[in-house]
Amino acid sequence: MKTLLPFLLLLLPLQLLAQTPSSLNATLDGYEYPYPVKTLPLKLEGQAVRMAYMDVAPTARANGRTVVLLHGKNFFAAYWRETIKALTQAGFRVVAPDQVGFGKSDKPSLQYSFHQLARNTKHLLDTLGVRKAIIVGHSMGGMLATRFALLYPETTERLVLENPIGLEDYRVGVPFQSVDESLATELKTTEASICKYHATYYPGGYPAAHDEWVRPLAAQTTNPDFPKVALASALTYQMIYQQPVAYEFTRIAVPTLLIIGQQDRTVVGKGLVKDPKVLATMGQYPALGMRTSEQIRGAKLVALEKVGHIPHLEAPKEFQAALLAFLK
Repeated sequence: MKTLLPFLLLLLPLQLLAQTPSSLNATLDGYEYPYPVKTLPLKLEGQAVRMAYMDVAPTARANGRTVVLLHGKNFFAAYWRETIKALTQAGFRVVAPDQVGFGKSDKPSLQYSFHQLARNTKHLLDTLGVRKAIIVGHSMGGMLATRFALLYPETTERLVLENPIGLEDYRVGVPFQSVDESLATELKTTEASICKYHATYYPGGYPAAHDEWVRPLAAQTTNPDFPKVALASALTYQMIYQQPVAYEFTRIAVPTLLIIGQQDRTVVGKGLVKDPKVLATMGQYPALGMRTSEQIRGAKLVALEKVGHIPHLEAPKEFQAALLAFLK
């Protein structure tokens, strides 16, 4: 035991460094992403804003193609870690941004819109010298990816939608909530409430490994910056609610893949729906995925049975196989 003690003491600081800090500010300072993070300066509504991103080079022979990964609302770019690894090993360059209002990017008080987030993403690609890219969006990132493909078809080589929200118009079944009401709800967020909500993403039970993506969000709730984070979350909820893309899928003119976990029942604003009969008609991803694939000309649908809202975390092998097969 004496011979092991110095070794264990050396390991202890490394273990502590690997843990998520108990308190994190609005831009997750002190929390390490799996790849180096850079920032792009922007000026939005008269405010100087920084957009964080990872730009990861291929680890195998480069194929000259770039994949852009767009995260969901309750996530940040780091959760793409294993997807980035698979893509770079297949020769792709990967750009994974944190949208303004999320992750390590600034959290300004703005009139958030998918049009503006798409423009920010296009500016990032222009800055990096990327003229054409494969756009992959998960959850809210699927709404953004759709808007990007509609605005910039010449830049979009292919479109991949992984359990995107916005396959239906939430305004039809979810009651309106003001920014003040949304903010009041956000300010009550705790680690327990985050875990409870994230558990709904996993039909087979919440895996302990998912704590890795909950802890940074929970650590922000204990920081003096949290009101800024909560306001950005409330404002981006309004963006999702008020800016549907569900009526525009027929306009998509690029090759498209939908990867849909069939057990997903995500509905944005689900807690506001009081009528169980109305709720039962919403979030039906098997039907929504099928309908959307029929609306997008030539779209391919990959249905993943017994998988929920986050295939790239819950079923990474199946997700990566579907993604890479589509990109050949």
